[in-house]
Amino acid sequence: MSANTDRYENAVARYFEAWNARESEALAKAVTAAWAVDGGYTDPLAQVRGHEGIAAVIAAAHAQFPGFVFRLTGAVDGHHDTARFSWELVSTAGATSAGGGAAPVAGSDVITLDDRDRITSVLGFLDRVPAGA
Repeated sequence: MSANTDRYENAVARYFEAWNARESEALAKAVTAAWAVDGGYTDPLAQVRGHEGIAAVIAAAHAQFPGFVFRLTGAVDGHHDTARFSWELVSTAGATSAGGGAAPVAGSDVITLDDRDRITSVLGFLDRVPAGA
């Protein structure tokens, strides 16, 4: 694995640490570690900028799906300052995506990194969303 590949995988690992942080102090710390100060997050349901806005979107996802965590599906692919990856939201009760409805939400994200490998932007795409979400 090249150092360049590590760059993308490390950035995505910090991204998931933020998305899986539950307690507000841990969430704020994880968002700060993953995103640049003026970083943004955009998906079909949200468009925010800055650490507080990003933390609010993450907290809202946890409120809507208590007992679920985000996990990477597949490999991280990157070049230059951009990486893409897919993810799913799974139950912490031990269910897997093959377990029939255990992953109610899935998607793919494209991130852009700054020269410190912090996220400057996320463009999220939702591939699977439950009715009414």
